[in-house]
Amino acid sequence: MIMTKFATFAAALGLTATSALAGGYVAPVVEVEPVVVEEQPASTNAGLVVPALLLLGVIAAVASDNDDS
Repeated sequence: MIMTKFATFAAALGLTATSALAGGYVAPVVEVEPVVVEEQPASTNAGLVVPALLLLGVIAAVASDNDDS
């Protein structure tokens, strides 16, 4: 009587253990979304820098003009 209860318990334990581990280990899959970096073109504002430099050059030329007459 005790042996049949023990055999039944062992059989039930064995069946639940094999069904719990039936699939084996599967590593979790982590999906990483790509990072999008939007680069803006570098602008030097050459439309304002060149005329400002030319204007400074003209002002410097006029200021350094020696008129000895």
